Amino acid sequence: MQNIYDVTIIGGGPAGLYSAFYSGLRGLKTKLIESQQELGGKVLLYPEKLIWDVGGHPPVLGGQFVKQLVEQAKVFDPTILTGTKVDFVERQDDLFIIHTADGSLHYSKTILLAVGGGIINPQKLTLEGAEKYEMANLHYTVQSYQRFVNKDIIISGGGNAAIDWAVELSPLAKSITVIYRKEKLSAHEATIQEAINAGVKIECNTTITKLISNADKTAIQFVTCENAITKESIVRPIDEVIVSHGYNYEASLEFDQAIAIPKKDDYYFEGKATGETAQPGIFAAGDILSFEGKVNLLIGTFQDAANAVNSIKTYLEPDAYRYGMVSSHNDLFKEKNRAIIEERFAPVEN
Repeated sequence: MQNIYDVTIIGGGPAGLYSAFYSGLRGLKTKLIESQQELGGKVLLYPEKLIWDVGGHPPVLGGQFVKQLVEQAKVFDPTILTGTKVDFVERQDDLFIIHTADGSLHYSKTILLAVGGGIINPQKLTLEGAEKYEMANLHYTVQSYQRFVNKDIIISGGGNAAIDWAVELSPLAKSITVIYRKEKLSAHEATIQEAINAGVKIECNTTITKLISNADKTAIQFVTCENAITKESIVRPIDEVIVSHGYNYEASLEFDQAIAIPKKDDYYFEGKATGETAQPGIFAAGDILSFEGKVNLLIGTFQDAANAVNSIKTYLEPDAYRYGMVSSHNDLFKEKNRAIIEERFAPVEN
């Protein structure tokens, strides 16, 4: 049998990453399994958006925040698997057996679900040949503002994300046109007005019907847009195309019949603020967990993670102290603190 872990965390977003750190803090042998190739979860969708609402933390770009979360998660050297989709979980006596899509089996005494709303995939353009431009100038998220400087941009979508991108890119772009298939945008009115004030052109009842490549067929040079009311088609020269049609959420795992966890709204698991679910040995943190008083923000995610790990610790070791010792008094950090202080105050050579 393979190594048996104290806890296996399923999901590598903020909840899973902080759980990995905290479980190491509590001395638990930890594995984290993430279906995507990169750690970070939904924050990866907005790497250039500023995050303001983490206590005591200055505003930070999403991409940098993920980097810091990953570094923190690795402090106690957990086993981390990326690009590994969990398909099925079964219980066998006192162990959980986790089946992944590659045919591997993983063994764990407990499980911590941190899968958010499931595996997130953007809803893509269904136009023929669209996928070949994804490595060029067809985007489903904005990874870097720099490439949009002084560019003619078309954004397809009318929700909050689409209009947010229009507002944020408007000071940088040469021009921005937002097209939306419905009669009225679904974004917040204040954000729509902000986009209009910034010079963003908005066309409703309009969709992209064709992508036209440049001469060497490496990128999109023109798009054909059609108005559903007038049936008029317009061919527009563009530099960049952003598609913001929302996301598909795929449930990342199934359980055997012996594992019953009540669900809310057909997906989120009912549980407690302590991270416990109705199934002994299975805990949850982050968006996947529902309980009265839930805070659906990053600050709530971190509290969920700490509570779930503390519950796991006492589940495995009933005599263990309920809470982890704070870092300022924790022997685990003494050596690390000393190294950081020595580096910070090391004499500067002339």
